[in-house]
Amino acid sequence: MSDYSQLNSSSQSIKVRSSLDDSEANQELALTIAEAASDRKGGEIVILNVSEISYLADYFVLVTGYSKAQVRAIAGAIDDTVEQEWQRRPLRIEGQAEGNWVLLDYGDAIVHIMMPKEREFYNLEAFWSHTERLEFSADGGNEE
Repeated sequence: MSDYSQLNSSSQSIKVRSSLDDSEANQELALTIAEAASDRKGGEIVILNVSEISYLADYFVLVTGYSKAQVRAIAGAIDDTVEQEWQRRPLRIEGQAEGNWVLLDYGDAIVHIMMPKEREFYNLEAFWSHTERLEFSADGGNEE
């Protein structure tokens, strides 16, 4: 993951759903991301609540793409959807040039879109196995 993009200024990362408290808004952001990934046929979508053990983000969203083109398309769909629904752009994007593993950092949620080989090798689900795990189903819901 060698490319780096600083896309946001602090004024662009304003949360628009002010009726939700921060934890609810961050979960809604993670669900929006998962739905956008599902729309592009992302596989094995998992949402991990890392808020209690990590200062990096409140949620990690893990997605499998089955080709480099699909990994990039999923990343683009997430970027477009979050921008439309939340008026937010990622703070950083990494890995887009290679397409094996794209990371989108929204501050409150970090998205990992990986090819199956990378997902199996790095096994982030096992590394973060002590976190609350929400499995996202493609029918538009989440299961706790």
